[in-house]
Amino acid sequence: MAMPAYRQALLWLKSRPMIMRIAVAIAGLVVIPYLLIILYLVPFIHPVSTLMLRDLVLLRGYDRQWVSIDDISPVLVQSVMMSEDGQYCFHGGVDWGEMRMLVQDTLSGQSTRGGSTIPMQTAKNLFLWNSRSFVRKALELPLAVTADFVWSKRRLMEIYLNIAEWGPGIYGIEAAARHHFKVPASKLSSRQAALLAVSLPNPIDRNAGKPGRGLRRLAAIIERRARGSGDYIRCIYE
Repeated sequence: MAMPAYRQALLWLKSRPMIMRIAVAIAGLVVIPYLLIILYLVPFIHPVSTLMLRDLVLLRGYDRQWVSIDDISPVLVQSVMMSEDGQYCFHGGVDWGEMRMLVQDTLSGQSTRGGSTIPMQTAKNLFLWNSRSFVRKALELPLAVTADFVWSKRRLMEIYLNIAEWGPGIYGIEAAARHHFKVPASKLSSRQAALLAVSLPNPIDRNAGKPGRGLRRLAAIIERRARGSGDYIRCIYE
């Protein structure tokens, strides 16, 4: 009787030196996200982020209610794009011009820009960790390009808006809208959408439901940009 393939693989690994086993394990961890990107093509699969998994492991729990992009107010999508990634519909996952300026600023010791696109943030949230490092960025870039290539822009935005953090234990736009404004994501006003969008870079310190003067000022800018964003969001609604 032939030995099952998985047992053959285990026996092969046990017979290898430790360094080879470590290399195989690392290679497996690198490949898994790319397999998950293909799996997440399926519309009824609702991915979770690494932060959500962390909260589960630490027994904190979290609030997340998945919603289709059809059940999200378009003004929220417009606001997030204008705040986070104005060229979302036009790049292939990475804004290389912005990345070049980021590298130049970093090398000169004056890095103040983020440089992350929505695909990059989605890849980070799904598969990586939060702390800034060149290692994480090096892993993030090919994942973002792959996700942008495999998923439609519409699916990518849907996943991003359903895994983004909007407060301690608050993930996804439906939970965020209900937590901060007591309305579903489909009923968000332009001002509420703008406040949620500008809170994304730091949702722990930036409370969309109780904004300070600075947050309200940023939201007013994004609200104006969202009103004129028609050409920038065609990849979502055409």
